[in-house]
Amino acid sequence: MASAVDAAGDPIPTSAVLTAAAKHIQFRCQEENVAFLKCKKKDSNPEKCLDQGRQVTRCVLTLLKDLHQRCTKEMDEYVGCMYYNTNEFDLCRKEQEEFEKKCPLE
Repeated sequence: MASAVDAAGDPIPTSAVLTAAAKHIQFRCQEENVAFLKCKKKDSNPEKCLDQGRQVTRCVLTLLKDLHQRCTKEMDEYVGCMYYNTNEFDLCRKEQEEFEKKCPLE
């Protein structure tokens, strides 16, 4: 896996990318995720929560693009390690540390 984005610069949300960015997603997209979960709890009809789901997706894709622009090398190395090691955090701690140092939670 060479990059976390496609040729157009848009994020590719593979499991390795999403797992590597999980802390950032939790922090930055918390409001959108909570709104989506509250909607799902209130109404089990999937159509009722499409707008909230789109907001979560938009938040995550925007975040991934931002992370990749700010710390390309570190993100690519961390994602590559996660991909190669089937998302095993313990095998990618060095890459995780470099990624989180370059792109701290904000």
